[in-house]
Amino acid sequence: MKVNKKSSLPPQPPEWTLKFENNKPILILNGDWLAKNNNIPQLPVDIFKNCSTDISVHINTDRLGSWDSGFVVFLWDVKNLATINGISIDKDDLPVAAQQLVGLLNDKKPEPTLPPKYQFRPLYDLGEWTINSLNSLGVTFQLFIFALKGVFKFLMGRSYMRLNDLLRDIRAAGPSALIIISVVNFLMGSILAFVGAVQLRKFSADAYVANLVGIATVRELAAVMTAIVISGRTGGAYAARIATMQGNEEIDALKVFGIPVTEYLILPSMLSLVITMPIMYLYACLMSIFGGLIVSILMLKVSVIGFLYQTFGAVPFNQFIFGGAKTVAFAMFIGVSSCYIGMKSGRSAADVGVAATKAVVAGIVGVIALDAVFAVLADIIGI
Repeated sequence: MKVNKKSSLPPQPPEWTLKFENNKPILILNGDWLAKNNNIPQLPVDIFKNCSTDISVHINTDRLGSWDSGFVVFLWDVKNLATINGISIDKDDLPVAAQQLVGLLNDKKPEPTLPPKYQFRPLYDLGEWTINSLNSLGVTFQLFIFALKGVFKFLMGRSYMRLNDLLRDIRAAGPSALIIISVVNFLMGSILAFVGAVQLRKFSADAYVANLVGIATVRELAAVMTAIVISGRTGGAYAARIATMQGNEEIDALKVFGIPVTEYLILPSMLSLVITMPIMYLYACLMSIFGGLIVSILMLKVSVIGFLYQTFGAVPFNQFIFGGAKTVAFAMFIGVSSCYIGMKSGRSAADVGVAATKAVVAGIVGVIALDAVFAVLADIIGI
């Protein structure tokens, strides 16, 4: 609220004066009370301590110029100090708009709430962490079940998922990630071949560098590195997108219209990763083997045919099936967990960045944990 009374005059600094007439306090206000000028004066805490409780403070605004919210804040201070000293204020001489705004204010400013002090309670903290973790795990599993139901509904033509959204997510998770997948896996294959050549040369086992690169790539590194890259690149983007929709109340609008969020948002995100990550895994295997081939040619002087023959002779086909199965599990975990983190985020702009960070961290840690589970399962079934 801003009222201009004397727009033709130059701005005057705000001033106040307290006078007493017949033992009645009169607060005289002069000048322009504008918050943008950052010159609103402060009242002493003991300004009304000598006033009796059966009177009211009259506010004289005859020489009041322009004013805005800074003037209202000053009046709030006057009202608070008057309330503390048990007296009232006479608002009849104030502008009508200012009277209405002051009437909406409380008699006392709310006290700032201090954050609770941390108490060292290890059992309580452990229990709270356990309950929150189990709750998050349960909700994530529930979203995964809903997404699987959405797959069957999509196959029957009754899903809310749009084909355009699925194709857009497939393009973002697949072709757009080829460059970084190529660079990361090529370098991993090169590093494996270099380390293997240095160590195996000591035992005159140079020929087994191809075995090392092939088995390590197909069984572990191609799937894990691809999943980590997708988690940092695509999973964080999913979480940020849904967190932004949460802040813009778009998800609330979907719920109001009766559109299932799991089918409309989570299902295309998860399906796009499930479709693209096995293909990206095979491409990553190719790039890693190619990186190992380049290093082997330069360091060991092997032929291309010999390296490839040794590689594919050392890697059975079931290793590709095992690695592909891991990538599908990684894809479902990254898609569902990233979307869940985005949905439970706050509504501010800062929460978008927090959600993206949490999604990346959860995706990387979850991928490594799932890989450990698959390693144990592979040992049990003898792969």
